[in-house]
Amino acid sequence: MRTLLLLLACLLTPLAQAAETTPIPPSVSDDTAAQPEVTISQEAGQKVEEYRANGKLYMIKITPKHGVPYYLLDERGDGKFARQESLDSGLRVPRWVLFSF
Repeated sequence: MRTLLLLLACLLTPLAQAAETTPIPPSVSDDTAAQPEVTISQEAGQKVEEYRANGKLYMIKITPKHGVPYYLLDERGDGKFARQESLDSGLRVPRWVLFSF
């Protein structure tokens, strides 16, 4: 039983780490190695995380005290933010087995 739990934990760790990464849109930064600057603050019982690249705000993550976090994204770089419930793009790559040896 312990080995099963250990194996399950090892398999889920990369998925959790992949979910924590925040991509920087190309409209904000041309440098692919740039790391975002994150500013965390508490406002009216909710946690607000502001993500900046090269000093430009491109994403805001809002975590309410009771509820599911949501994101405000500036996809075009024009300062207009659109709300998204998650960072998942919905793209699902097919994993068909064509040949097996």
